[in-house]
Amino acid sequence: METTWIHGVIPPIVTPVDTEELVDEERLRGVVEHVLAGGVHGILSLGSNGEFYGLDEDEQERAVRITLDQTAGRVPVYMGIGAITTKACIRLARLGETLGVQALTILPPMFLTSTEEELYTHFRRIAEATSLPVLLYNNPDRVGNNITANLIERLAHLPNVVGVKDSSGDMTLTAEYIRRTRHTGFRVMAGRDTMIYGSLAYGAVGCVASTANIVPALVVEIYEKFRNGDMQGALEAQFKLAPLRLAFNLASFPVVTKEAMNLLGVPVGASILPNTPATEGNREKLKAILQQMGAL
Repeated sequence: METTWIHGVIPPIVTPVDTEELVDEERLRGVVEHVLAGGVHGILSLGSNGEFYGLDEDEQERAVRITLDQTAGRVPVYMGIGAITTKACIRLARLGETLGVQALTILPPMFLTSTEEELYTHFRRIAEATSLPVLLYNNPDRVGNNITANLIERLAHLPNVVGVKDSSGDMTLTAEYIRRTRHTGFRVMAGRDTMIYGSLAYGAVGCVASTANIVPALVVEIYEKFRNGDMQGALEAQFKLAPLRLAFNLASFPVVTKEAMNLLGVPVGASILPNTPATEGNREKLKAILQQMGAL
C-alpha cells in the first residue's frame, strides 16, 4: 500500500458545537480554513481534541462530512475512531470508507484492561474490515492501554496497518516503534507536541499535533525546517512552541485548545460538558503565553 502521502503536520481539529452541543457547521468550516492557511499536510477529524466522545454517531458523521466538503481534496482527511467494542469500531471504519476519508486512526479501547493478544485481535479485525490505511493511536494516559513496541511490530505486518501516532510521551517507545519497523515503510508520527523535533530526529515522518489547531504555521515550521536540513531553526521553532503545549494543564483536556483559538479570533465556542471553560485567571495566563510567542 502506497503511503508516502502520510507525513507532515496533521492537526486533530477541534469540533465547534452550538448551545445544544451539536456540530456548528459554519465554525467547523472556519477551523478547516484556519489550519489549511497555516500550511498543514492533513487534517484529523474526530481526534481527542475533536471531542469524539461527546458526539453521537450521527454528529460524528456530520463532522466528517463537513470536514471533507470544506477540505475539498486539498489535503488528506483522516477519521478518528475511539469506540470501545470491536464491532462499533468496524461500523465506524466502514462509515469512514463510505464517506471518503483517506485514512483511519484508531485508539485502543478505553476503560478496559486489554491484553496484548486482545489488542492485536481488535486492531486486526478492524483493519480487515476496511480497505483504508489504518494508523494506530497510542495514548495510554487517556485510555489506559499501551501499545507496546512488540505489538506494533506484529501489527505492522498487516497489509493496511500503515502507521502509528504515539502520544505516550515516552521517547524510548517512539524510537523502538521506528527501529523495529524501519524497513517496512511503517509511518510513525509524533503525538506529543513537545517531542516533534526529537521524534523527527529518530525518523518519524511528522506529527499529529493539537497545537497545530492554534498556531499551525509554527508547527509546520518545525517540520519543514527539519526536512530542509535547518536543524537549528527547527529546534528553535520547537522551543518556541513548548510553552503553549505545557499550558494545556491550565484547564481540563482539551479545553485549552478551544480557549486559545477563541483568544486568537478563531471562534470555536465552548467544550462539551462536563468540561467547562478555564478560569479567568488561567485564561489570562494563556493569553500571556500567546502574546509572548507573538501569536496574539
